[in-house]
Amino acid sequence: MKASQFFVSTLKEAPADAEIISHQLMLRAGLIRKLGAGIYSYMPMGLRVIRKVERIVREEMNRAGAVELTMPVVQPAELWQETQRFDKMGPELLRIRDRHGRDFVVQPTSEEVITDIARQELHSYKQLPRNFYQIQTKFRDERRPRFGLMRGREFIMKDAYSFDRDQAGAKASYQAMAQAYRRIFDRFGLSYRAVAADSGAIGGDLSEEFQVLAATGEDAIAYCPQSDYAANREKAAALAPAGPRGAATQALTRTATPGSSTCAAVAELLGVPLQTTVKSLVLATDEGSKSQVWLLLLRGDHEMNEIKVAKVPGLDAGFRFATRDEIEDHFGCPPGYLGPIGLKKPLRIVADREVALMADWICGANAPDFHITGVNWGRDLPEPDAVADLRNVLSGDRSPDGKGLLAIERGIEVGHVFYLGTKYSQAMNATFLDENGKPRLFEMGCYGIGVTRLPAAAIEQNHDARGIIWPDAIAPFTAVICPIGMDRSAAVQAAAEKLYADFLAAGVDVLLDDRGERPGAMFADWELIGVPHRVVISERGLGGGQLEYQHRRDPAATRVACADVLAHVKGRMAV
Repeated sequence: MKASQFFVSTLKEAPADAEIISHQLMLRAGLIRKLGAGIYSYMPMGLRVIRKVERIVREEMNRAGAVELTMPVVQPAELWQETQRFDKMGPELLRIRDRHGRDFVVQPTSEEVITDIARQELHSYKQLPRNFYQIQTKFRDERRPRFGLMRGREFIMKDAYSFDRDQAGAKASYQAMAQAYRRIFDRFGLSYRAVAADSGAIGGDLSEEFQVLAATGEDAIAYCPQSDYAANREKAAALAPAGPRGAATQALTRTATPGSSTCAAVAELLGVPLQTTVKSLVLATDEGSKSQVWLLLLRGDHEMNEIKVAKVPGLDAGFRFATRDEIEDHFGCPPGYLGPIGLKKPLRIVADREVALMADWICGANAPDFHITGVNWGRDLPEPDAVADLRNVLSGDRSPDGKGLLAIERGIEVGHVFYLGTKYSQAMNATFLDENGKPRLFEMGCYGIGVTRLPAAAIEQNHDARGIIWPDAIAPFTAVICPIGMDRSAAVQAAAEKLYADFLAAGVDVLLDDRGERPGAMFADWELIGVPHRVVISERGLGGGQLEYQHRRDPAATRVACADVLAHVKGRMAV
């Protein structure tokens, strides 16, 4: 490709509404242009990146035995009503009505459609296993679209769906996809982690997220540098504390703590470690016209993990934070000084695993400006109704596999593999006939990659003050030839055309910048766009039989003999 035949449109400044670096650089580099809130046009430079992402995804999905198809963006509501997601999904599902008054949706995902295809086309166990995938436009009506392609409303996604005869087969299909995803993300050339993820209401342990590591990532990832353990913070657990519980050494004492309504303030006032305090969190569950109030106890330096709390028996059907009236009715005190001793009304108490083994701890006295010190289980209050892991892990916690300490990194989710079981096949009565001629529900899995989100994640991980730094595999162009004074020097023009032809013949995805730009402007464009390999041709260099090569990460250019440039670039590409 020659720049004069392509479309290069860079900006010196990013629009004011571009909040994060990937959004800013994608706009400045001319990869995308905004059409509406969360809706973008993929410009020629950006589309080349997306097509390279799609090519890698397609090659590895095909290699793993998946079969490509395409499902409609606009889907009949009847299918979504079968699974009840038409009503349950909420306002993110864009609902439309045609001229005949029939309801449709603009797909955010395609479980219903693919399950309908399976129940029509897959009749026998002999047709299984089967995996279908598509690379298709999706739409989610985000309430607050932001961050460019990172949280847009319209986006491109690869979604795949596996169908198996039993759980063993489904788990094998899941593992095949998990390995395919590792090959895909390895080929992208990004630093990433595959982390265990929460399976939500479906349950089970087969769920992994693929997170591109970036300081600006939305998700926190806990991992053990000394082992393979990694999980997102919603699912991550520390090693269970070892018992036995320590013996009581302090007397129960009601202690004045004026103006100290937080654990941190109490610890500072009393001159004790924050880890000796216990915070009280009050939840409620509703069943018909009746409500049950719950008290959760966590160590003062820990934060509640709502995903884990939602798995506690009794709270697993849904919970809410208690109202002020409910709190005062049970504790006789407004929030800020709550605790499990001296309650006005009974409630259910759930202690975090750490709190259940604590001795001589501090909690609220259920009276303003007072706390109780020296609290001990058994002596001062009954054992809790339940003990569970309720908290987010912290850096330095012991890994649950016992092989080291946890560290925390930030990540951007760009892929997810997920075992679905019979959630959709049961809702849509999608069955096949087994060896005995009996109908059985399909066991399903789903597997997604955010095709248009991935370039934004790559930029968040790979950039500097001058612009983007693309990995070779997904760069819009792998190399750029920058001739200085090509319009004024026949020698420069001839050398540029020859090198350009040599690169093309060698299979290098190269662009020749024949626009006649000044060197400073030309270099600034390609540094902003992030092309990894740059070769500069000048009359002075040609006079000495040399060209200048510079990788986008190199601090300075390297002089290379004209005859050796192609081999040098290909050698750097192989690194």
